Amino acid sequence: MIYACTNPFAPKFDADFDSGGPPISDQSTIEGVFQNFQYAYTFKDTLIYGNLITSDFNFTYRDYENGFDVTWGRDEEMRTTNGLFQNSQRLDLIWNNIVLSTIDTLDANIVRSFNLNITFNPTDVVRIDGRVNVSLKLDPVSNKWRMTRWIDESNF
Repeated sequence: MIYACTNPFAPKFDADFDSGGPPISDQSTIEGVFQNFQYAYTFKDTLIYGNLITSDFNFTYRDYENGFDVTWGRDEEMRTTNGLFQNSQRLDLIWNNIVLSTIDTLDANIVRSFNLNITFNPTDVVRIDGRVNVSLKLDPVSNKWRMTRWIDESNF
Protein backbone atom coordinates (compact mmCIF):
# COMPACT_ATOMS: atom_id res chain seq x y z
CA MET A 1 0.00 0.00 0.00
CA ILE A 2 1.33 3.46 -0.92
CA TYR A 3 0.44 6.47 1.20
CA ALA A 4 0.45 10.00 -0.11
CA CYS A 5 0.35 13.18 1.83
CA THR A 6 0.10 16.81 1.00
CA ASN A 7 2.49 19.22 2.63
CA PRO A 8 0.45 22.27 3.70
CA PHE A 9 3.64 24.35 3.73
CA ALA A 10 4.37 23.52 0.08
CA PRO A 11 1.04 23.48 -1.71
CA LYS A 12 0.95 22.68 -5.40
CA PHE A 13 0.81 25.54 -7.90
CA ASP A 14 -2.73 26.65 -8.73
CA ALA A 15 -2.75 27.36 -12.46
CA ASP A 16 -6.36 28.59 -12.24
CA PHE A 17 -5.58 31.34 -9.70
CA ASP A 18 -6.57 34.80 -10.89
CA SER A 19 -5.45 37.68 -8.69
CA GLY A 20 -7.81 40.08 -10.43
CA GLY A 21 -5.09 41.87 -12.35
CA PRO A 22 -1.61 43.16 -11.75
CA PRO A 23 -0.89 45.08 -8.53
CA ILE A 24 0.92 47.80 -10.49
CA SER A 25 -0.67 49.67 -13.36
CA ASP A 26 1.03 50.97 -16.47
CA GLN A 27 -0.60 54.37 -15.66
CA SER A 28 -2.29 54.55 -19.04
CA THR A 29 -5.49 55.35 -17.13
CA ILE A 30 -6.19 57.78 -14.33
CA GLU A 31 -7.50 54.93 -12.18
CA GLY A 32 -4.12 53.27 -12.75
CA VAL A 33 -2.44 56.28 -11.11
CA PHE A 34 -4.66 55.91 -8.05
CA GLN A 35 -4.02 52.16 -8.02
CA ASN A 36 -0.25 52.74 -8.09
CA PHE A 37 -0.55 55.40 -5.39
CA GLN A 38 -2.31 52.91 -3.14
CA TYR A 39 0.33 50.28 -3.95
CA ALA A 40 3.17 52.70 -3.18
CA TYR A 41 1.67 53.51 0.22
CA THR A 42 0.85 49.89 1.07
CA PHE A 43 4.35 48.66 0.24
CA LYS A 44 6.14 51.94 1.09
CA ASP A 45 7.67 52.03 -2.38
CA THR A 46 9.27 55.40 -3.19
CA LEU A 47 10.23 54.25 -6.70
CA ILE A 48 6.59 53.65 -7.64
CA TYR A 49 5.57 56.85 -5.83
CA GLY A 50 8.21 58.90 -7.66
CA ASN A 51 6.86 57.68 -11.01
CA LEU A 52 3.46 59.09 -10.13
CA ILE A 53 4.52 62.74 -9.97
CA THR A 54 6.03 65.09 -12.55
CA SER A 55 9.28 66.98 -12.13
CA ASP A 56 7.29 70.22 -11.61
CA PHE A 57 4.86 68.64 -9.11
CA ASN A 58 3.47 70.85 -6.30
CA PHE A 59 1.82 69.71 -3.07
CA THR A 60 -0.38 72.16 -1.13
CA TYR A 61 -2.09 71.84 2.23
CA ARG A 62 -3.79 74.22 4.62
CA ASP A 63 -1.93 74.99 7.84
CA TYR A 64 -4.99 75.68 10.00
CA GLU A 65 -2.95 76.51 13.08
CA ASN A 66 -1.19 79.41 11.32
CA GLY A 67 -4.01 80.24 8.90
CA PHE A 68 -2.23 79.90 5.53
CA ASP A 69 -1.51 77.43 2.73
CA VAL A 70 1.84 75.64 2.52
CA THR A 71 3.21 74.51 -0.84
CA TRP A 72 6.29 72.48 -1.72
CA GLY A 73 7.75 70.89 -4.83
CA ARG A 74 8.76 67.42 -5.91
CA ASP A 75 12.04 67.19 -3.95
CA GLU A 76 10.42 68.03 -0.62
CA GLU A 77 7.46 65.81 -1.48
CA MET A 78 9.78 62.84 -2.04
CA ARG A 79 11.66 63.55 1.23
CA THR A 80 8.41 63.91 3.17
CA THR A 81 6.88 60.76 1.69
CA ASN A 82 10.07 58.78 2.29
CA GLY A 83 10.04 59.97 5.91
CA LEU A 84 6.44 58.81 6.28
CA PHE A 85 7.31 55.44 4.74
CA GLN A 86 10.37 55.02 6.99
CA ASN A 87 8.67 56.10 10.23
CA SER A 88 5.43 54.17 9.96
CA GLN A 89 4.85 50.49 10.52
CA ARG A 90 1.84 50.31 8.25
CA LEU A 91 -0.11 52.52 5.84
CA ASP A 92 -3.65 51.63 4.82
CA LEU A 93 -5.08 53.82 2.06
CA ILE A 94 -8.57 53.46 0.66
CA TRP A 95 -9.72 55.60 -2.25
CA ASN A 96 -13.42 56.48 -2.07
CA ASN A 97 -15.82 58.14 -4.44
CA ILE A 98 -14.82 60.69 -7.05
CA VAL A 99 -16.59 63.95 -6.22
CA LEU A 100 -15.57 65.83 -9.37
CA SER A 101 -13.89 64.72 -12.55
CA THR A 102 -12.84 66.92 -15.47
CA ILE A 103 -10.86 65.08 -18.14
CA ASP A 104 -9.76 66.02 -21.62
CA THR A 105 -7.13 64.57 -23.95
CA LEU A 106 -4.00 65.55 -22.02
CA ASP A 107 -5.20 67.05 -18.71
CA ALA A 108 -7.42 65.95 -15.87
CA ASN A 109 -8.61 67.26 -12.54
CA ILE A 110 -9.99 64.81 -9.98
CA VAL A 111 -11.48 65.55 -6.58
CA ARG A 112 -11.69 62.35 -4.57
CA SER A 113 -12.13 61.33 -0.94
CA PHE A 114 -9.89 58.88 0.88
CA ASN A 115 -9.31 57.15 4.20
CA LEU A 116 -5.75 56.75 5.44
CA ASN A 117 -4.68 54.89 8.57
CA ILE A 118 -1.07 55.50 9.59
CA THR A 119 0.23 53.03 12.16
CA PHE A 120 3.40 54.32 13.79
CA ASN A 121 3.19 51.64 16.48
CA PRO A 122 0.32 49.61 17.97
CA THR A 123 -0.63 52.42 20.35
CA ASP A 124 -0.11 55.30 17.89
CA VAL A 125 -2.51 55.10 14.95
CA VAL A 126 -3.57 58.21 13.05
CA ARG A 127 -6.81 58.03 11.06
CA ILE A 128 -7.39 60.57 8.31
CA ASP A 129 -10.60 60.94 6.35
CA GLY A 130 -9.82 63.48 3.71
CA ARG A 131 -10.25 64.75 0.21
CA VAL A 132 -7.73 65.47 -2.50
CA ASN A 133 -7.91 67.81 -5.47
CA VAL A 134 -5.35 66.46 -7.93
CA SER A 135 -4.33 67.61 -11.40
CA LEU A 136 -2.87 65.10 -13.83
CA LYS A 137 -1.18 65.34 -17.19
CA LEU A 138 -0.88 62.67 -19.87
CA ASP A 139 2.55 62.32 -21.44
CA PRO A 140 1.72 61.64 -25.11
CA VAL A 141 5.08 59.90 -25.67
CA SER A 142 4.93 57.39 -22.79
CA ASN A 143 1.10 57.38 -22.60
CA LYS A 144 1.35 57.68 -18.80
CA TRP A 145 -0.71 59.89 -16.55
CA ARG A 146 1.22 61.67 -13.79
CA MET A 147 0.20 64.07 -11.06
CA THR A 148 1.27 67.69 -11.50
CA ARG A 149 -0.50 69.17 -8.48
CA TRP A 150 -1.99 67.85 -5.25
CA ILE A 151 -4.14 70.08 -3.08
CA ASP A 152 -5.05 68.42 0.18
CA GLU A 153 -8.57 69.55 1.02
CA SER A 154 -8.68 67.61 4.30
CA ASN A 155 -9.70 69.36 7.50
CA PHE A 156 -7.24 68.51 10.29
